[in-house]
Amino acid sequence: MHTAAEATASAYLDGKPKLRGKYKVTSAERDADFWSSPFLEELPSEVWRSDLMVLALARYFAQERTTNVNLLARIATDSPRVLSDAVRYSGLVLCQHSPRRTDLDQIAGVHPEVAELSKMLDVFEWAHRERLAALEHARSALRVLTPFDLLIHASLHAFEHILPHSLAPSPRSDGAVSADEVTWHAINDILLWKLATAPESTLKLHEADIGRSLAEHLAPLLSPSSEAQSLVAHEMRAAFGALLEAQIELNEFVSRSADAFSYDDSIRFFRNEAVLEIEETDPVARAAWSRDSRKLARLHEYWFYRALDEFAGSEIATRTIGRPENHEANRLAYIRAMRTRLQLVEVYGVADAVTTDAGDSVDLFQALLSLELMSAFFLRDFIGEYVKHLQESADWVTALEKLIVGGLGQTLENRLPLTWSDREAKISHITGWTVSPQTPQGSPRMAARILDFWTSDWASLAAQVRSSQAGLLPELFERPILKFGQCLVQLPWLVGMQNNSTAAINNLRRLGARRGEAREETQRIEARLGEALEARDFRVMRNWHPPIETHGNAGEVDLICARDSIVLVIEVKSTFVRKSQRDAWLHATTTLRRAGQQLQRKVAAVLEMLAQGGELANCLGLELSGGAPPIHGWIVDTSIEQDHERFSGFLKLSLEELLIALRDDRSLLRDPSGIFSGADVEYTYPDTSATSALSLYPSGFTAERLIAVIEAEAVWDSI
Repeated sequence: MHTAAEATASAYLDGKPKLRGKYKVTSAERDADFWSSPFLEELPSEVWRSDLMVLALARYFAQERTTNVNLLARIATDSPRVLSDAVRYSGLVLCQHSPRRTDLDQIAGVHPEVAELSKMLDVFEWAHRERLAALEHARSALRVLTPFDLLIHASLHAFEHILPHSLAPSPRSDGAVSADEVTWHAINDILLWKLATAPESTLKLHEADIGRSLAEHLAPLLSPSSEAQSLVAHEMRAAFGALLEAQIELNEFVSRSADAFSYDDSIRFFRNEAVLEIEETDPVARAAWSRDSRKLARLHEYWFYRALDEFAGSEIATRTIGRPENHEANRLAYIRAMRTRLQLVEVYGVADAVTTDAGDSVDLFQALLSLELMSAFFLRDFIGEYVKHLQESADWVTALEKLIVGGLGQTLENRLPLTWSDREAKISHITGWTVSPQTPQGSPRMAARILDFWTSDWASLAAQVRSSQAGLLPELFERPILKFGQCLVQLPWLVGMQNNSTAAINNLRRLGARRGEAREETQRIEARLGEALEARDFRVMRNWHPPIETHGNAGEVDLICARDSIVLVIEVKSTFVRKSQRDAWLHATTTLRRAGQQLQRKVAAVLEMLAQGGELANCLGLELSGGAPPIHGWIVDTSIEQDHERFSGFLKLSLEELLIALRDDRSLLRDPSGIFSGADVEYTYPDTSATSALSLYPSGFTAERLIAVIEAEAVWDSI
């Protein structure tokens, strides 16, 4: 019964059945069928305690049309923890109007645990409602502003509060979310709100519109024409500050309280009168989330060192890049673009050319280099100059005035807190960045495509937001060129400081997950991982299909690898960079859960076929006189979350960890030249003696040692 119940729950969670005859089954119909099934009433309590049944019950609390209070009462009697966990995982904490809250109230009278859970949800509801009201009140003062007006205020806030410390020496990153990132995400949410409510006419900018906005929201700060005008402008800036504070407060409540309650199993919330307090219940699991953040930070450094090695051995390392006075900044931009290209190619399977939303082909490296050169330009000519003026004047408005006047006086260039140009002018400006042996003068056509690749069309985005249309919305840093009709707007404070590697990965893997080449990229990931294993003398079988007549639809096995009479069966998953516990939890309970189930079937099929000898064993170079060899199943994922957890008994590890283990270059995770600890960049590869001393295979590489390295997390032992 246990097995049958889990199989049924698994199908339900996976949205099956999808058809009834030739008609599509809706999720509401599927919910009704599942939760009215008589077999649920017969399940013993130990079945409900399984992870799959808890997830299925969480799905019940997330839907609104089907009710089965009698079943809830029975589960509450036998397994109150199951009910509590399902409520947490469902996200009900932020859905105060859900009829499932009424279900809980109906059984709370005879179930003290449910009554206490309901009281905790009431506390969350009150806190959430209070923050929503504060946000709505703060929004009311800025409803008349256009999206461009808001961008001016966001930029002024950045120059006053973010940029003053942006170039100060900082400790090596631990990967934790910084206060600046929290502010960026809040500004992103504010702008999405404005897009949902602004008239369509405000999403096509003309020079007159820009002039009016600057006159109302920027000029009074720099050179007020009257005291009244100055007062209004300062009140508007104060209103923006209040809105930003309210948005941050709501976002932090959701991420640190509501999401923590829902998805963090390492802590427990308990009620102390009208206040909720937190108790840590699993320090190891709690530390894992922070460690994953540090891993991401170290991987960012790792790929920089890999790019530094490639750059040092290239012909361009001996050339002056651009104008002599910009050479150092351009060289660093070039290395950073190489870093992201290496990561996209080796980890995400991206080809040398990618497509825009319009279907045009773009040279990957030129697109990455263009964004890095934009960042270098804004960092040097805007942020660097502004910080220098700020150090001299100790007043941010005076520093901003000097920046603006300096731009106009020396080069007649815009040095305002945000910039704009028409599309043709922008294409002309970046054409020089597309110089190649094939196009020595640069390619306007390629420049246009690169521009489109990094552009977010705010008219289209607004329509999507207003219609609640399904689809992922770009964040500011993922596509940092903002299109208002024929006018393109950029934020120097954002483009100059953002993580361009994450921007590129999520532009392609999150927003572009449905691109035509996404499937080909997954195949390249598998192929390149297979090549890395072959370089270590594994025999590799790619995309093997178990016989249907004996194993049914077990599915394609991505990689089967054998060496030293040990077999690895690898299931490859490719996604994007996540930023929240909720995203990570969803990944674990959907993609990784299914990967574990798939691997369970595939490992069984491989084991059975190897036990029979024959073609598969021959292809893997296995001699099976002593019976079937040891088999290890791994879920190898491009994301870092849930590293070294097990799904259906199989280890999940990151693709980058496996690649580093195979290359035996974990020393690059330790900042061997001190670049990220404050040392100057040297355009040479670090001393190889450090790499040798940190070898994972002091006695030589073997399959057994590789497995030991992975299972002991030896790649990460300094993190």
